[in-house]
Formats: sequence, structure tokens, C-alpha cells
Amino acid sequence: MHTQRVTLTLTALASAGLLLTACGTESGAGSEGDSGGRSVASEQALTGVRWNVDSLTVGGKKHDAPEGAYLKIGKDGRAGGSYGCNQAGTTVSIKGDTVDFGKTRTTRMACEGSGRMKFEEDFTRALGAGKFTAKVDGDRMTLTTAKGDRVDFTSQPAEPDAPLTGTKWAVNGIGDGKTAATLPKALSGKVHLTFGDDGKVRGNLGCNDVTAKAEAKDGRITFGAPATTRKMCPGDAMTTERKLLKLFGGKARYEVRQDTLKLTADDGTVINANATKSKS
Repeated sequence: MHTQRVTLTLTALASAGLLLTACGTESGAGSEGDSGGRSVASEQALTGVRWNVDSLTVGGKKHDAPEGAYLKIGKDGRAGGSYGCNQAGTTVSIKGDTVDFGKTRTTRMACEGSGRMKFEEDFTRALGAGKFTAKVDGDRMTLTTAKGDRVDFTSQPAEPDAPLTGTKWAVNGIGDGKTAATLPKALSGKVHLTFGDDGKVRGNLGCNDVTAKAEAKDGRITFGAPATTRKMCPGDAMTTERKLLKLFGGKARYEVRQDTLKLTADDGTVINANATKSKS
């Protein structure tokens, strides 16, 4: 059995997976023999699954995870997901059933409420503090250290991607590929785009409504010049609108993964959005 070292770049975070290979006869740091589940015995036990973070236990104190915290495990030797607020990834060294995480890299959004930022800080610190033993038992996985600190996960089958067209995409973040900022609170849920089967996109940019040609092909969208209403709005709304207008009159790469959409304009502007139910 040998040690693997894999490095995750931030561009693959949303679709990343962690390749854990293990031997059922070996036990790593924090192992409890055959109790509390079976040792990870194959890649198939972990990959192709979204592992929702249920809780983090450090120093005997249990912290429930905020909704949406997860680790995506795939077959490409990568791991990533959300640690509570930001998209995150790390290096990982695996030997047998022992998992040793390196330094975590994350986007830099600030999230409000529900203790998301505090959980993310605790979770990131815990992953980098020591080696874990990985065990799975049905739809559950635990990562446990020799000191008894642990992370509990529940699996969730992969969901189909939302269609690009016909879906109302609520914009929730704008950045430059390295950092991303959530929208001002006053604009939450108001900024949206919907791509139609007629080759056009319609929506709201924060202040004004917009319509433009939008032709999607081979992972790229070609945007036409925007036609907008002519309202004047307070500062945050207009600032957000100016950033979104950079999409138009050019091309952008797009990625749809389950209920999330990422648009990357040619100038590096990144727009993140979530699928919502369109109102008829």
C-alpha cells in the first residue's frame, strides 16, 4: 500500500471528489477496529456520492453542521464542497484507511446568520489538525482522529443537473475567480436570469430588467447586447448591475452542477447562481 498525494484547484471544487483507497486489514490513526462501522475497503464505497456534513465533534463538544455543508467524493482523485459557507478544497494523503488532510483553500464569501462562518472555521481547523480513520456503514461515513474528534456524514445520491434553459437562476455571488462576494442583503433573491428556448435571456440585474440574445453551445454562452429598462436605483443595486452587464456583448463559460450555475465571462468576472422555481 502506498501513499497518494493529490492537489485540488479551486476551479474544480464544485464537482470535486476524494479518492480514498484502503485495505480492510489495515487500521490508521483513530481506528476502533471493527466497531462503529466497517473500514473503507474500496473506492466505490465513497465515490459518486455527495456526503452531507451532519456534525463535527471536537474536544467532546458536538457542533451541528449548517444546511448545505457537504463533501463531494468522486473518482478523479479530488475532494471539495462547502464547509458551511464557502466552496473549499484541500490536499489529502491516504494510506490504508488513514486520511490526512492538508491546508484548505476556500473562496472568500462572507455568509450571514446560522453560525455558518464559525462552523466553517472550526471544520477547516479540525481537518488540518490530524489524521483521520475513514469508516462507512450504509449511508453513513465517519472520519475519526486518535483523540476522538470526528466528523459525521450522511450520503445523498447524486441529483440530476437542473436544465440551463427554462430555469430561473437566482444570482447569489459575483467575483473574479479567486474571491467571490455575496450580493448585498437588500438584493437577495431579486437578481435573476432565465435562459429561454428562444435563444434569449431575461431577468433582473439588481435594478433594471434585461433582455438579450444568449446562445449556448459546447459549454459557452454567446451574449448579445442587452436591452434594459431605464430606472435609477440606490448605490448597491447599480453597482451590482454594472458588474452583471459585463456578461453581455461577449462570451462566457458556463457550468451547471445540480442546482448551481457558474458563469465566467471573458474578463474573468464570475457569477454564481442557484436554481429557483419560476413564478408563472
